[in-house]
Amino acid sequence: MREDKIGGFNERLASQAEARKALLEKFKPKPMVQAEVLETRAQRKAREVEEVRAKRAAEKEAARLKAEADELARQEALANNEEAQLELKRQERKDRKAAAKAEARAKREAKSAARRN
Repeated sequence: MREDKIGGFNERLASQAEARKALLEKFKPKPMVQAEVLETRAQRKAREVEEVRAKRAAEKEAARLKAEADELARQEALANNEEAQLELKRQERKDRKAAAKAEARAKREAKSAARRN
């Protein structure tokens, strides 16, 4: 005849009790580790919002500084470019002549309107 793997009746009862204890141990609440500083949901949200605002402000400042640097570089390149300087002078002269021409036309039209009335 074959022998039981566990042994006698008392051994089976003991192993059954141990198994039951182990099963019940799984359902017992574990001791929780409490955080030293408890942060509420509202506080966490406020902190995250502040972090996002700070990040956006830093990005905006960086973009502004980059735009200023780009503008300075463009102006410096323009100042160093002789051809661009000549073109600027020509454009200024054209603008002055156009303004003088418009002023003369307005003066002529005012004189003409005064004669008609």
